[in-house]
Amino acid sequence: MNILITGAAGFIGFNLALYLLNKNYKVYGIDNFDNYYSIPLKKKRIDVLKKNKKFIFEKINIINKNKLSSFFKKKKFDIIINLAAQAGVRYSLENPFKYIESNLKGFGIILENCRKFNIKNFIFASSSSIYGGNQNMPFSETDPTNHPISLYAATKKANELFAHTYSHLYHIPSTALRFFTVYGPWGRPDMALFLFTNAIANNLPIKVFNNGNM
Repeated sequence: MNILITGAAGFIGFNLALYLLNKNYKVYGIDNFDNYYSIPLKKKRIDVLKKNKKFIFEKINIINKNKLSSFFKKKKFDIIINLAAQAGVRYSLENPFKYIESNLKGFGIILENCRKFNIKNFIFASSSSIYGGNQNMPFSETDPTNHPISLYAATKKANELFAHTYSHLYHIPSTALRFFTVYGPWGRPDMALFLFTNAIANNLPIKVFNNGNM
């Protein structure tokens, strides 16, 4: 069974690849090493994965339609786990087109390849951000998600709709994972846990978000 993880150099993609490799699966990974956060960190993650001979990596941006299609055709995947996306809620206010390119255009290109190459199972990263203005606690999968309050959230809501349509039209089994904040070893350095810990370790003031109204 050939499994492709897009965004394999990311925190979740890296840990998922490690898990699957430890289960003796053959894993392919692609990533474009986007500079949203430390490229050396991403490359170190891939170096760890490459120590396992069952891991094969290629540098590809999911918005590169021709290169991605050629890769799909050559490798013949059974399962696609799409974790490639422009991350970060706050950053979407500064660079909206990065989200439109990666999270909408790139996601659409992935889906087209799933259709074209008869992928047996499609799993992808959505986000808890799509709950937006929802006031019901705790959140439920049946809660309405029609009021995203960031562009990032809107793109993830769109991903769910895209995938639903492709699943309906082309019978591609699809699963959306609405991740909440995920922490762990090799985590993203832009996240609060690491920002706070780094500040404490270096005797610096902690940057308080949302005026402390959390």
